[in-house]
Amino acid sequence: MLVALFSDVHGNLPALELFLSQTASVDQYISLGDIVNYGPWSNECVRRIEALPRVIRIKGNHEDYFLTGEYPGENIIARTFFDHCFPDFKEHEAISKYIPEISFHGYRILHTIENRIIFHDTDIDLATDTILAHSHQQFSVERNGFRLINPGSIGQNRAYINVINYMLWDSETNHFKSCEILYDVDIVINEMRSRKYPAICIDYYKNKKRM
Repeated sequence: MLVALFSDVHGNLPALELFLSQTASVDQYISLGDIVNYGPWSNECVRRIEALPRVIRIKGNHEDYFLTGEYPGENIIARTFFDHCFPDFKEHEAISKYIPEISFHGYRILHTIENRIIFHDTDIDLATDTILAHSHQQFSVERNGFRLINPGSIGQNRAYINVINYMLWDSETNHFKSCEILYDVDIVINEMRSRKYPAICIDYYKNKKRM
């Protein structure tokens, strides 16, 4: 079975559509959460993923924020994005059905562990092979004898925001292929301007492009 692992779309419909166009022949999609917030198309991204014929939907922390109606953190940029995006969100029923985690072909699959931002060099003990997201960083490493996989971010790469990351997983051979696509993030930035995003939000995207 060929599985497309993806996460952290964050309302970025152009990036999502490009990713889906490259993976139309896969047998299964697994979304690791954080479909919403930041980008201008949270509703559209949720609906697009709902329409996929073979998809498992994991709940991320931003789905939790949109379900409770509150961003609990102190990061001013994240709070500003939430305050701008949340009032226009309509797809609460859909994201309420996302699941916290799943066991799939021997892997524990979830958004993150104990709300931690886990990078490739984070010290963490695992009890099983694990696939997670949340850090927006793509990696495949080993921790205390188990594999730790992160497919990276579709819509908000932490290093370069105009880079899409995902993974293709052959569940029969247990091979993970890391994938990367460049896209035109100015489409997103122009839409943010048209929707009157605060300057702090637009500057966040402008300053993280790979030139």
